[in-house]
Amino acid sequence: MQESYLRIYKARTKHPIQCVRAFLFRIARNIALNLVNRERVSPIDTRADLDSLETVDSAANTAEFACAHEELHLLTQAIDSLPARCREIVILRRIKNISQKEIAARLGIKEETVEVQVARGVRRCGNYLRRHGVSSAHEEKR
Repeated sequence: MQESYLRIYKARTKHPIQCVRAFLFRIARNIALNLVNRERVSPIDTRADLDSLETVDSAANTAEFACAHEELHLLTQAIDSLPARCREIVILRRIKNISQKEIAARLGIKEETVEVQVARGVRRCGNYLRRHGVSSAHEEKR
């Protein structure tokens, strides 16, 4: 565990870490593989084929899941940080997929107001996520 923390600390000084959990899983996997490789030199019983070991999930999928879970948690925080009315409109439109017309009728506001609030909410959520190290697929293509 200490080795994992040390490697994270060293890596963080060189460049920002996008997804801490995924990075931690990758480090832990690499340390385990290094340990197995070191033990191969020893005559003590070791496994020659790591693929034969039973695993709950592959490391790549586990890392991706952890990263997605962390991003979902950040998105929840981003939505929670919105002003109450904006948050309500964003949840109704983007999460519950209710039409602008129906939202406007429910809340007694104009459809244009719904459209503006959704745009503001999405923009604020995007800014929140970027501040916390989450970049969109569009930004990664650049």
